[in-house]
Amino acid sequence: MGKYLLRTRDIRNMSPEERLKKLQELREELVKLRLKAAVGTLENPGAIRAIRKSIARILTVIREEELAMQQRQTKKSS
Repeated sequence: MGKYLLRTRDIRNMSPEERLKKLQELREELVKLRLKAAVGTLENPGAIRAIRKSIARILTVIREEELAMQQRQTKKSS
């Protein structure tokens, strides 16, 4: 489970391209684990939860940066 858990600090230190790449990798891994869970061969059910949390953290950081950029643009045009 440890390899799926990303800290917010680590996500913020990634470049936007790295974040998107990691997001894609996690989504692919989540699909694989869900298939294993459906078949009944999943060894660590907690891994699904860890991946979902990491995906949510990445999406949150991406959204925060989008909002910050919008605020900067709004302040410039005022």
